[in-house]
Amino acid sequence: MNHIERRDAQLPYISDESVMNEQRECRKIIQRLNTADRSDFEEIGKIVKELLGKSEGAFINPPFYCDYGKHIEVGKNFFANYNCTIIDVAKVVIGDNCQMAPNVSIYTAGHPVHPVARNSAYEYGIEVTIGDNVWIGGNTVILPGVHIGSNTVIGAGSVVTHDIPDWVVAAGNPCKVIRKITEEDFGYYYKDRKFDEQAMQEIEAYARKLKGQE
Repeated sequence: MNHIERRDAQLPYISDESVMNEQRECRKIIQRLNTADRSDFEEIGKIVKELLGKSEGAFINPPFYCDYGKHIEVGKNFFANYNCTIIDVAKVVIGDNCQMAPNVSIYTAGHPVHPVARNSAYEYGIEVTIGDNVWIGGNTVILPGVHIGSNTVIGAGSVVTHDIPDWVVAAGNPCKVIRKITEEDFGYYYKDRKFDEQAMQEIEAYARKLKGQE
């Protein structure tokens, strides 16, 4: 197997010239994204679609950084705020309606612990997956091999080292489940602050619309 094949099979590989050539192509697109007029949302959206390929309604606030772009799969309405980094040596698969606050980092890549093995230039990538309707708080780091379940919130500053289930709030270093998300959370927007009547009416109308689409 060549090193591109090894990388894509999630086997240890070396970033030889063929691997670096793929990264060079991605960096050309990243350069255009990160130097685009920040007020030209249409142009930014076009570059994001070119970078990620299949996407529907995806938007990224630059600056943004990744290695390949083509290894990132996002669902509908993906949003990443400023300074997001996705080291997509392996696939990063993200579901529908996912939001990322500023300074979120997703690392599929890693290096051996033993210095002799590490200095041999072998590295690895292990897939990261994120479900639907996930909100990732600012300055969160997600490590190789992690799965985050649907409808989950990851608190700001978390380091996610292991899988997180559906429908929970999780936070910390290492990230741990704090509590389940329940229907009681529906009426609140922040801690004990309830939605006002106008907002609540619009949210309930949106919920009815979603239910009608099932």
